[in-house]
Amino acid sequence: MDVTTMPSTNSLLEQVQQAFEHLQFKVGDQFEWHPKDATILYDPDDPDFDAHLLHELGHAVLRHDTYERDVDLIAMERDAWQTARMDLGPRFNVSVEGDLIHHDMDTYRDWLHARSTCPHCGSNGLQIKKAEYKCVTCRKSWRVNQAKHCQLRRYRLT
Repeated sequence: MDVTTMPSTNSLLEQVQQAFEHLQFKVGDQFEWHPKDATILYDPDDPDFDAHLLHELGHAVLRHDTYERDVDLIAMERDAWQTARMDLGPRFNVSVEGDLIHHDMDTYRDWLHARSTCPHCGSNGLQIKKAEYKCVTCRKSWRVNQAKHCQLRRYRLT
C-alpha cells in the first residue's frame, strides 16, 4: 500500500501564523522579511528554523521597511535579533542562542567591511549615498550592488 504523507508542519510556525494573522508566511530558499507585502519567507530545512523565524518576525514587529545607510541595516538586524531573543522567544517558549546571533551579526559586519573597502587602495571609505562610498585615504569613489546574499560587486567611479 502506497501512502502519501504530507510533510509535518512546524508547531512554532503554526503558533506564529495564528498570533500574526496579518502576515503571510511562504516557503523560500532562505529566511527573509518582505515589508511591501508583509511576507516572511522561510526555509523549512534550516537547522535553526525557530530562531530565524523569530528573527524575521522581529523585523515585522519592528516594522522594518527600508534603510538609507548600510550601518542602518546593521542596526535593524541587531534590533530584530534583540526582539526575537527578549520578546518573541519567551512569548513562544523558544530560546534564541547568543552564539547564533553573534554569527549572524558577524556576517553583516563582514558584508559592511567588504562594501566599505576601497577597490583602489584597500583603505576603508565612508558611505556618501545609498550605494556609493568614498575613500578617506585616496579620495576615490566606488559604487556597490545591493548584494546581501550573493556576491558583492564594487564599481570604480573615479
